[in-house]
Amino acid sequence: MVADNYRTTTIFVVGGTGAQGIPVVQGLVHDGRYACVVLTRDPRSARAQELARLPKVTLLEGTFTSPDILRQGLAQCDGAFVNIDGFNSGEKEETFWAMRIYELAVQQGIKFFVYGNLDFVTKKSGYDPLLKTAHYDGKGRVGEWILHQTRDNGQRMGAALFTTGPYIEMTIASGTIMTPQVEDGVVTWRAPLGAGAVTHVALDDCAEYVRWLFDHAPRANGMDLEVAIDHIPYADLAAAFTRVTGHPAQFIDTSFDEYWQHGPMAFAADLPAAYNDPKGPTIRENFTGFWNMWRASGQNQGVIRRDYALLDEIHPGRIKSAEQWFRRQEEKHGPGSLWKRVQPEHLKPVLKLSEDRRKGKL
Repeated sequence: MVADNYRTTTIFVVGGTGAQGIPVVQGLVHDGRYACVVLTRDPRSARAQELARLPKVTLLEGTFTSPDILRQGLAQCDGAFVNIDGFNSGEKEETFWAMRIYELAVQQGIKFFVYGNLDFVTKKSGYDPLLKTAHYDGKGRVGEWILHQTRDNGQRMGAALFTTGPYIEMTIASGTIMTPQVEDGVVTWRAPLGAGAVTHVALDDCAEYVRWLFDHAPRANGMDLEVAIDHIPYADLAAAFTRVTGHPAQFIDTSFDEYWQHGPMAFAADLPAAYNDPKGPTIRENFTGFWNMWRASGQNQGVIRRDYALLDEIHPGRIKSAEQWFRRQEEKHGPGSLWKRVQPEHLKPVLKLSEDRRKGKL
């Protein structure tokens, strides 16, 4: 296959109504270069309708567990962006269906396939069971498989991984494991992070990175594009909030016992981490591994690492610090908006699953 044959015009999107999917679709169609066919369970939902109002976006009703629907969507397109919600499907279901979507994409003649990925933390940690995080491994295991298939199938379909991390928007949102509290007038993040750091990702930057992958498909073929703002210690997160807003903020490192007794997800600690996988790990089990992963990833020298020089090359205008992201939020929503957004009565969900649960749709 000639490399230019990886270039695409119409992208089939799985996960388009999610927190990451919306900016990705916006970034693909904003200038008319690409059209998108977005798979959605509910085309009448507010998120789906937001996308439908964009130019060159059409909706396809159905789920990613229907091969017939997948074939119908893929047949209309020459590219694919697939980001399955692991908290909806669960590790086992995501592993199977992500692989199946890849196979169907090859069969339907897709030219370039981008998979929304997370770090394969079990492997990267040397198979340390203390760092086992199901929603990371569910994607990371498939991501490795896709890159291996691409070595064999690259003449038929190119592919790349888009490896992200926790959205920084989650640090000021409800229904997340890092939702802040205002304690005696001080914005407070309590988490068992120790001296570690989290590779938070800005949703607005996701649009730029995925657009780059499709625009530069010949170079991106076979690439695992691992993105982040930075490795962010939560003491730095709190200090940045104070510098930007003028309001006091703090990070308090907690024990796991305290976190699961009083933390933001304590009320659901023993519920299944994935809505459709009742026999899978609990929220407590899954996110204990999650926090252990970040405890072991400080200063870009531990388990989870990023090539920031490569990210600067690909996206020179990317957000590079928590402070820069906070400042952009104040610019976007107005002075004082951040302080208002972290008040208990104003916290809103950023994750689609949290929003759907709040509205009783799950």
